[in-house]
Amino acid sequence: MKKYLFIAAAMLVGFNAMAQETYENAKIAQEDLNGTARYVGMGGALDALGADISTIASNPAGIGLFRHSQANVSFGFVSQQDAAKSSFVDGTNMSFDQVGFVYVNRTRKDSYFNVAFNYHKSRNFDYILSAANSLTAASQNKLSYLKGADGMLYDNNGDPYVTCNQLDDIYTYHLFIASGEVDEEDYPVLSYYPATAFDMNRGHKGYIGEYDINFSGNIHDRVFLGLTVGIHDVHYKHYGVYGETLEPNPENIGSLQVNDERKITGSGFDIKAGVIVRPIESSPFRMGLSVSTPTWYDLTTSNYTTVKDNTGVTASGHESYDFKLYTPWKFGFSLGHTINNMVALGAGIDYQDFSNLDSRENTGEYYDYYWDEYRSTSKSDHAMNDHTEKTLKGVTTIKLGAEVKPTPELAFRIGYNVSTPMYKEEGFKDGTVYSEGSYYSSATDYTNWKATNRITAGVGYNVGKMSVDLAYQFTSSTGDFYPFRSYAVQQDGVTESMSAKATEVNNKRHQLLLTLGYHF
Repeated sequence: MKKYLFIAAAMLVGFNAMAQETYENAKIAQEDLNGTARYVGMGGALDALGADISTIASNPAGIGLFRHSQANVSFGFVSQQDAAKSSFVDGTNMSFDQVGFVYVNRTRKDSYFNVAFNYHKSRNFDYILSAANSLTAASQNKLSYLKGADGMLYDNNGDPYVTCNQLDDIYTYHLFIASGEVDEEDYPVLSYYPATAFDMNRGHKGYIGEYDINFSGNIHDRVFLGLTVGIHDVHYKHYGVYGETLEPNPENIGSLQVNDERKITGSGFDIKAGVIVRPIESSPFRMGLSVSTPTWYDLTTSNYTTVKDNTGVTASGHESYDFKLYTPWKFGFSLGHTINNMVALGAGIDYQDFSNLDSRENTGEYYDYYWDEYRSTSKSDHAMNDHTEKTLKGVTTIKLGAEVKPTPELAFRIGYNVSTPMYKEEGFKDGTVYSEGSYYSSATDYTNWKATNRITAGVGYNVGKMSVDLAYQFTSSTGDFYPFRSYAVQQDGVTESMSAKATEVNNKRHQLLLTLGYHF
């Protein structure tokens, strides 16, 4: 078991410039398929068909197709299939998903100007992650050891680099000074402890709520235009327990456990614009285009991490800091057609390049006299953004949906929605990126999720001015989970390395959604 010299002990200290890490940012940047039961039941393929309040966020021009004012409220249940038991989050939860209204104002016989407001839950974080597998000559603490041997942790004065994170500090300083051994200069000598197996259980919970205000209208029922301003409210929290079973060692440390709790809160805003056209006057066929600016997030993250072994030795670290995150631009194209007011067919495609996700460091503050408040300035974290570019990629989402109305009051719906993978297969959580995103990291694990498939169905019924819609959505995705990255370093001409094989995990979720509506 090779050892390296630990120069000096240093606890983590604060930095003014801070940014978040790629895999944590990716959680905030993603969106779910959610909204009214009609929108979900048709797989979200309403961007050209319009006349559903959920298009306020996907193609704002869809609000311009309303001919009567309307109010909706949606709620239901979300359940994770095969979820392990967790004291932090339940596998099945009730969810309040949407509430909003559209006010229709006729300006001419065939032209309207509409105003709408809508809240919907754009992201539901509730998820229980469970993974376990064997390890060979590898462990989380060995990763810290190899980083130290590679000169990635502390300088010659004992001050930490930004590549030294909380776990590195806990392992190298607090836990693994090997039974009082010192070198010729009386500095303590550290060692690592390989593991034979790991076990991870983490509960995620929270949501991103999106509040949208829309102005839209149409010109002679041929061209429909819309603009939406959105405010995003972030509430994310996770609690994880990561454990390792260690190989026999002289200190009789048989196991390690890492408890990690992280919270991310904040807000952001974006602007969305859209257009729908009917190219043929005598045909209901229409085409839609939409674009969304980045969501400009201003966020705060905090964590508390504790490492303990079976002998009772415990050490912990905690941090809280502010950062900014700008999501990529989003573009959409859609088609829609109706047949004799009995059949509606929709299709759409969206594209968002997540390799352009912009992690930003706060650099200072200035006073905004107009709003009478302090605002922070920021700059791109180029090191972390380079890592993001190597880890994430563009995502294409295809939406298909159909609605059949055997009678004017009754409607049956079906849909399919698929998003290509966000993560590159070779992507990994680096931990050596020269960024505060690495410095304040408190976990080494990561999951490279693959494509997300969504199958939907629904039914709706109108009674006078009231409408009742019910939808079901099954979402499925698999991913490769890694407890830590691979690492290799040369010492005295000998290469020492470690790696962990992928463990397949899945996220299979069932959603039942009910929407109540009133037309006036």
